[in-house]
Amino acid sequence: MADRVLVIGSGGREHALAWKLAQSPHVKHVFVAPGNAGTADNGKISNSAVLVSNHTIVTQFCKDHNIGLVLVGQEALLAAGIVDDLRAAGVRCFGPSAKAAQLASNTSFAKAFLDRHGIPTARWKAFTNPQEACSTDFPARVVRARGPAARKEVTIAASKEEACRAVQEIMQDRMFGEMVVIEELLQGEELSCLCFTDGVTVASMPPAQAHKRLLDGDQGPNTGGMGAYCPVPQVQQCSSS
Repeated sequence: MADRVLVIGSGGREHALAWKLAQSPHVKHVFVAPGNAGTADNGKISNSAVLVSNHTIVTQFCKDHNIGLVLVGQEALLAAGIVDDLRAAGVRCFGPSAKAAQLASNTSFAKAFLDRHGIPTARWKAFTNPQEACSTDFPARVVRARGPAARKEVTIAASKEEACRAVQEIMQDRMFGEMVVIEELLQGEELSCLCFTDGVTVASMPPAQAHKRLLDGDQGPNTGGMGAYCPVPQVQQCSSS
């Protein structure tokens, strides 16, 4: 492990990464850019004002501060290819390439990938025309904007009218993009099963469950996550391979 590490992002995910990295005796210091209140001057952790949207500036920061490893948590930057640019400049970086990041940042790409490889997924259609989007005949609908900045913009619509309102916000008002993906709503428990991989070996993390809806009783609008817990009682054990 490198002596100096840079974590890119400003959310709870990056806070957790920095907190754990700082516990390693092999890590001298953890910079977080831009970071948050929890990562500001906290022992071996400090925030940096480096402009993360400019990959050239980030690269120079890494060289100036002898950064041995960069971890990117911010999804929009992964989709924008920051890992590709840092690696091309000789900076060691943990994170997917822009092409691989499409599985998380581009809903229509991810759904097509699942279909192409025979991976079970809810029925879906992608639309660029709002009138056509409102004509889907799924009994219950999940309306998703496409694009890295809107990945978490999801509306669970109980009626066709509610789905059409969401489509209008996304497409006609251009709040989140010019394409919308509408899925059949699947009922049941939703778990997150994340893995580490080097392209050959896959090591799974314990499954977790996030609280996605704003209100108690699974009510209210969908959010990016109102907290999560792990382990989950629905899964007894998890193994790596």
